[in-house]
Amino acid sequence: MRRPTGQHGDDSAELPPHCVLLCEQNRTTPTPGADLFCSCRWGVRYIKECCVVFVEIQIVPKMGYFIDAYMRRKAELLADASICNANRDLFRAFFEYEEYKLKRRNGLSDLDEACGKTLLLYVLRLRNVNLWFENKPWNDLTKEDIKRVYDALEDGLIVNRAGKPFGDRASYYSKVFKSKPFRLAGKADLAREVIEFHTVRHREVRYVTEETFRTMTSVVSNPRHLLLFWLHWDIGENIDTLLRLTKRDFIRQKNPDTGEAEYLVNLPREKIKRSRQTRSEPTLYAETVRYADMALNGLGDDDPIFLFGYRQALKLIHAAVKKSGARCMPNGEPVRWKDLRSGMACHLLRSGWSRDEVNARLGHRPSSDTLDAYINYLALDRHRPKKKLQAVRLSEIHNELEEAKRREKMLHERLRKQGEENTAMKKALSEIRSQMGEFRSLVQRIGRARKETRTPRAIRSRHVRVQ
Repeated sequence: MRRPTGQHGDDSAELPPHCVLLCEQNRTTPTPGADLFCSCRWGVRYIKECCVVFVEIQIVPKMGYFIDAYMRRKAELLADASICNANRDLFRAFFEYEEYKLKRRNGLSDLDEACGKTLLLYVLRLRNVNLWFENKPWNDLTKEDIKRVYDALEDGLIVNRAGKPFGDRASYYSKVFKSKPFRLAGKADLAREVIEFHTVRHREVRYVTEETFRTMTSVVSNPRHLLLFWLHWDIGENIDTLLRLTKRDFIRQKNPDTGEAEYLVNLPREKIKRSRQTRSEPTLYAETVRYADMALNGLGDDDPIFLFGYRQALKLIHAAVKKSGARCMPNGEPVRWKDLRSGMACHLLRSGWSRDEVNARLGHRPSSDTLDAYINYLALDRHRPKKKLQAVRLSEIHNELEEAKRREKMLHERLRKQGEENTAMKKALSEIRSQMGEFRSLVQRIGRARKETRTPRAIRSRHVRVQ
């Protein structure tokens, strides 16, 4: 067995703790053996007997999920014997160029997780494009070859693993066909000539309602897991960023307007996507504060809040979706982490936040058009015409009610006046009756008085007639 020599010498019997192994021959990760050693600190290649044959092993630093996945997938791609040597050499040259470009453009000495995510997508794209061209050397591609693949993509004849047409065709056109990979093959101009007409797909509208989100959290019991869900809904930052937060990034304070407890969550540059703005966002929900209090208790300033990575986070949301049956609006897809972020944005828009306010909370620049699709969708929400019709009906009912109230008030006023008139008439009638009673009594007294004065004379008259 051949062994390289270096600063560790022949006494280095174990793999350095900062490294992992990648086997370029059989796409596996060999188990470190007692005869394994590293001849320098980073990125060493050497020969080790693995799977009965001598294969090339690459040692790379452990940097994160996407970097590790990229290095593994790149090694598999470049060692894939089913891919012609010309294309593998082209892929190797492209990765060297892209890695260097990402480091220089972003001022990095080593690739970070964001770079790893970008490069991992390139690995997948290059493997797919090579499959579409049936492993033909890209240097030998003709206009007819490119047109055949282009037409098949546009006509939906090339499908993904789910059996559906590729939705992100524009990325393949802009990042492979018209970009550096085809420039290395000398076919970029030919691709531009072929891909002259292309319809830009509108951004997919996919979000979660607050009711659906609360249904999901109702099936989660671990306080730390609940904090991750509520942070994603409350702050609206990517899951990768949230998983990297430490206790130092949380500042507990009181809201100056309401006096309620809240956390100011700091999102530093090194933990967010490069397209996002560095910012500090106050929490909006009492649930976020409650679970943050529980999760942060006993942690040091530099201790990570979440002791698991992206894979475990995926398992968490998949389990919550399965238990709760949560689905996205408007088409009923299973909920992903990013759907909580868009759901938060839609909820804030419905709650009266302006576009600039929501963009700022999401970390977008004011000129960002990311929210346009959601704003347009919400503006064209099919429930709104129904709500408008209901509003018109309510307005009509309200007007009718007001008219009825007005008529009732007029009737009440008329009845009141009639009552007052009736009372006055009753009073006058009572007075008349009283006066008539007095008049009747007076008449009776006068009649009696006349009768009394008239009686002696009548008696005398009768006495004279008798005589």
